[in-house]
Amino acid sequence: MTATARQFTSAIARHSIGRGTAGQALLHIERARIGRGSWRQAHEHIVKMTGAPVAAHTESSLFEGAPAVAYVLATANQAPYEPALATLDRYIDELTRERLRRAHRRIESGLLPGLREFDLISGLTGLGVYQLRRHSGGDVLHQVLEYLVRLCEPLAVDDRALPGWWTANDIADHLSEIWPGGHGNLAIAHGISGPLALMAIAARRGVDVPGQLEAIESICSWLDHWQQGDGETAWWPGTVTKREFDSDQLQQAGPQRPSWCYGTAGIARAQQLAGLALNDLRRQRHAEATLLGCIADAAQLSQLSDATLCHGWAGLVQATKRVAADAGARSPLTAKLPELTQRFEKLAPRDASMHRAELLEGSTGVRLVQISAASTDESTSDWDACLLLNG
Repeated sequence: MTATARQFTSAIARHSIGRGTAGQALLHIERARIGRGSWRQAHEHIVKMTGAPVAAHTESSLFEGAPAVAYVLATANQAPYEPALATLDRYIDELTRERLRRAHRRIESGLLPGLREFDLISGLTGLGVYQLRRHSGGDVLHQVLEYLVRLCEPLAVDDRALPGWWTANDIADHLSEIWPGGHGNLAIAHGISGPLALMAIAARRGVDVPGQLEAIESICSWLDHWQQGDGETAWWPGTVTKREFDSDQLQQAGPQRPSWCYGTAGIARAQQLAGLALNDLRRQRHAEATLLGCIADAAQLSQLSDATLCHGWAGLVQATKRVAADAGARSPLTAKLPELTQRFEKLAPRDASMHRAELLEGSTGVRLVQISAASTDESTSDWDACLLLNG
């Protein structure tokens, strides 16, 4: 590897929430906030994070580059970082507008989107999360919401109407012969539950655009259509293939692992947030019952093979904590949460992923969830806004 390539790789690592220093800085900010660490330590990680030029090109996202760095600085909420945030905001606004222009041109051409266009991790939903967190509204957030409303309009492909978020790609966002016709992605990390959660959270905070509530309802209807089972036995697939869509028959035999990224944990939270935004108590309670059934099902829990935030126990615990808080103190979820947390705490020290200092797939995310699990609702921060769990 050349010196230039090493520098580029180092900068990506510094400016990554999911894999690098930016995520580690979030942990130290949270530790300082609750008195388990110092703001000096947090500042040292922020200095390390910003020790290389920050990328602000149009492939930057909530989890990589300028928006990731700005998200961390906004979470710190300290006056000395405001000048840097003001500078970053100008670049983030422009790159978001450029991505919106590209997305609208794609829609006008009648083409299907890639997941990276709209998803939470790499796309416009994630950039919308930053705008909501940083500005609690504003013109750019309204433009993102308007785009998400438009994303929910069907597209005609080969004389067949497909959801506007249907992608021709596989789950890695590449064209693949293994995924002929592409797929519909239901997940919160890479699929339509991410836009659903963002629009619902924004609506609950009084930020909406024409058609936003109708778009929320249309996504919910699609999720309802592909729901399997009912009540506490309900579950959703993470993806629907073109073959399944054409036959209107899901081939998946049962629920996948109940992860934040693709499983019941993330999808149920998005559905609960939608119910709250729509004042739809039935939908809210259904989402809560689904998550309750999930965490009571040994077969589903056995599919969790690690402690991590993205794929494992930490994501399930954090999602359950947020769902239980909105469900109320008398919810069965609230009663089940201590047992779930205890199982997570026993597993975490033995998990091989703890050797990686990463937020999504390592010790950084696990430790943040441990802090949240030990906190009261009143003392819990909103670091997990980047996961669309904090509504």
